[in-house]
Amino acid sequence: GKEEIECKAIADDAEAELNVALPALQKAMAEVEKLDKSAISEIKAYKSPPKQVETVLAAVMILFGNKTDWTTAKKVLGEANFLQSIKGYDKDNVSATIMKKIKGYVSHADFKPEAVGAVSKAAGALCTWVHAIYIYASVAKEVAPKRARLKGAQESLAVKQASLQKAQEELAEVTAKVNRLKQKYDDSVGEKNRLRAEADQMELLLDRADKLVKGLAGENERWRASIGQLQNEIGRSLGDALVAAAFLSYAGPFDTQYRSNLVGGWLSAVREQQLPSTENFTFASFCALPTDVRQWNIQGLPADNFSTENGAISVRCSRWPLMIDPQNQANKWVRKMEESQLHIVDLKSKDMLRKIENGIVYGLPVLLQDVLEELDPALEPVLAKALIKVGNREVLRLGDKELDYNKDFKLYITTKLANPHYTPEVSTKTTIINFAVKQQGLEAQLLGIVVQKEQPTLERQKADLTLRVAAGKQKLVDLEDEILRLLSEAEGSLLENETLVDTLQQSKLTSDEVTRQLNEAEETEIKIDAKREEFRPAAIRSSIAYFVLDDMGRVDPMYQFSLDASPKNITGTERCRQINVAHTLSVYQYTCRGLFERDKLLFALQLCLRIMTSENKVPKQEFDFLCYGGAGIERADQRPNPCPEWIDAGAWDNITALDSIPACMGIASAFEQGQRDWRAWFTSSEPEETPLPGDWENKVTEMQRICIIRALRLDRVLFCASRFVRLNLGPQFADPPPFDLRAIFQSSNHRTPLIFVLSPGVDPTAQVKSLANDLSTNVDICALGQGQAPVAMSLMNLGLRSGSWVFLANCHLMLSWMPELEKRIAEYCAMTEDMPHAPHCDFRLWLSASPSPKFPIAILQRGIKMTTEPPRGLRANMLKLYNLVGEEQFGRCQQRLKYQRLLFSLCWFHALLLERRKFKSLGFNVPYEFNESDYSICHDLVIVFLDEYPDETPSMNLNCPFGTCVFFSIISGACFHFNTKKIITQVRCDAVPHCRS
Repeated sequence: GKEEIECKAIADDAEAELNVALPALQKAMAEVEKLDKSAISEIKAYKSPPKQVETVLAAVMILFGNKTDWTTAKKVLGEANFLQSIKGYDKDNVSATIMKKIKGYVSHADFKPEAVGAVSKAAGALCTWVHAIYIYASVAKEVAPKRARLKGAQESLAVKQASLQKAQEELAEVTAKVNRLKQKYDDSVGEKNRLRAEADQMELLLDRADKLVKGLAGENERWRASIGQLQNEIGRSLGDALVAAAFLSYAGPFDTQYRSNLVGGWLSAVREQQLPSTENFTFASFCALPTDVRQWNIQGLPADNFSTENGAISVRCSRWPLMIDPQNQANKWVRKMEESQLHIVDLKSKDMLRKIENGIVYGLPVLLQDVLEELDPALEPVLAKALIKVGNREVLRLGDKELDYNKDFKLYITTKLANPHYTPEVSTKTTIINFAVKQQGLEAQLLGIVVQKEQPTLERQKADLTLRVAAGKQKLVDLEDEILRLLSEAEGSLLENETLVDTLQQSKLTSDEVTRQLNEAEETEIKIDAKREEFRPAAIRSSIAYFVLDDMGRVDPMYQFSLDASPKNITGTERCRQINVAHTLSVYQYTCRGLFERDKLLFALQLCLRIMTSENKVPKQEFDFLCYGGAGIERADQRPNPCPEWIDAGAWDNITALDSIPACMGIASAFEQGQRDWRAWFTSSEPEETPLPGDWENKVTEMQRICIIRALRLDRVLFCASRFVRLNLGPQFADPPPFDLRAIFQSSNHRTPLIFVLSPGVDPTAQVKSLANDLSTNVDICALGQGQAPVAMSLMNLGLRSGSWVFLANCHLMLSWMPELEKRIAEYCAMTEDMPHAPHCDFRLWLSASPSPKFPIAILQRGIKMTTEPPRGLRANMLKLYNLVGEEQFGRCQQRLKYQRLLFSLCWFHALLLERRKFKSLGFNVPYEFNESDYSICHDLVIVFLDEYPDETPSMNLNCPFGTCVFFSIISGACFHFNTKKIITQVRCDAVPHCRS
């Protein structure tokens, strides 16, 4: 240790001193290396060498111990190994004598390599070598004692190291022996640990085996049942797949009943060919997984079987789905299903093609909504899926672009048309699906709304329960798929696959938990459903009301209603019966605003019959008779007509058909037995109010009474229908509510267009202006026509910003511009209140149009419709005329008593003139059109004359001035003038003093 360190220190010291001389020596040796025989020969060539060369060679000769004369030098230079002698010179053993002689040379001023090299490069190199040898030898001389000391230290160190080596060898032998013992011990401990680990592993594997057996045992039961079911389904798959393919291709446009008939026919044909098929085949269960159906229901698809079939067709069809969606349910479902990735366009969108191109290239879903019966020809390649194979690429040529087709691209098409007629080209390139809402699905939705309003906690529990159970079942399916995947990918022993065992264990725990939740859910659902079922009649009544509204679209194209626009007053704490009464009346009043007078009774009767049918109060045979009468009666088998003089052949056909109805059986024979009584009833002015002959008055129901009236007195069916509605629904349903523009305005909002459906001779402009004045609101009016589209759009934009009203009159004159108006309405209705350009809350859009099938359905469904024709009946007309007089106008006249009496006379007179029109030629031979403007002028004249003549009221007998100046200016002919004067005389109020004839 210590001696070794001392040796190293001495060696390092000597080495450091030698390192001082070594650079010079190395430099000299480098110069010597450059010498060759030619350089030596150059020196030898000198006969009489230069002084410097001779001096250098003399110094070299001294180092070699030779004479210093030139001759000896030349001889040495001539030796073959001279250069080798120079290079191998023993520099470490230069004697002191030589060092002393050499010192005299190297200390000489001229003995410099540079000076000598100028004369001879070879001599300069030898000069450098001499200097280097001298320097090195001088240093080596000083280092020699250290080397000697180092040698002694090293020898001593070697002896001690030898002793150390021997001790180390002995130690190594002992260490090896210890290591062998330790290795033996470690091997024993390792074996012990291995056996313990093996025991632990075996215990773990046993535990896993137990879990695996138990987990797979639980799965075994389900899988056995699934395998059995799947094997049976595989056996029947041929026939089922054939029927499902036919259903997928052809059944989409049809309703539930027709689909059932088609499936029944197809199944019969399949069984005739002895193909295996499922006994109670349903397309929805064959083509849709239960987990998918639950997810669709959560996303907004109604839960009825018809809607589930539509959902399955939409996602399974190979052609793009074209959904007939008048209630917008498919549109909402697609939006929820595809969520944020969905691009929504319509045929009027400027960027429609760009968005479809992006969807095709990037594989995004696109919803093309609100299409009509004709599609854009530019979409032809997309609809036809006209793909071109270019190498490994699939390309679709759209316009002048070639787009790489992404197979994830989806296209959904929806239309709001309830009964569209598409060309064969469109039908063959798309899958048409009828998404019109069905009563079962609508009932479920409305039941949820009713319960949510009446029992919000109950409905939340129902929704949460549904989501929780759906999530649990979905998790079970995911775990089962994961187990099957792990089993199929497993290599080696299953017991070593910890993931598989853990998944099985998790599956079992989840299965037990879901089973427990399902049991709880079933119990809770029974309680919830029992509570919810208390409100089922309200949902049934509401769905009936909606479908009656929907059927009114067949009567007139302007009668378009949507689920969103229906009255939403199924609220409050009223119980089910009160809810039904209130909601039915609300629907009736809401709908009557937009119905023509001729259709209001039809609507009320339809509503009444549908409600009674749902309550099993209207037998189908009686309803069919009311619709079709005695059509199709075989007269050959008919009993003779006992009263041919007053019962014609058609009426007797009706009586014969009525006699076949069980409740009216015997009525034909009653005519034979009581001809006089029946004739008296038949000839009465109001047979619907006259008791029926004999005991028939007590035998028949009101429905059967209307059937008897329909059989014999077709002219009184409307009156009898009014009586029928009044008795079964209530008098308020037989008497349409008066037109109240202020109430209609109050039920609207800034997103609801108010639409006047015009009648001949009626202009609602004055009413809108009057309401605007009463509410201190500005109204901008634009009469549409050629070139008025920019003006109308400018007024709308101004109204949306400022909150003023906009009245666009005569929309039927610009039907080509209506799609643009529809798009603008949809744009501002889609804005939320926090958007920068959201519509002002005071804004209202008023529209007026004559009935037209080309008027946009979306505007009609979104808006509140109002008909402007005069109501039917004196009372209804007078109520409407009174409603035209606002509070401000009513209080404007100073002569209050006279004004009120004359106002009543004026309303009565005007109502009489209007009602005379229903008598046609008996009323006026010429069809005069008296309108509200005539009434308004007369009303203003009444106020003017009363205020100008406060003490005496001349000529205010209604004969003049408005009788002559206003109404007589319309009526032509002396006879008509005379007749009108007589009417004025009858309605004037004699209690008004100082009135002259």
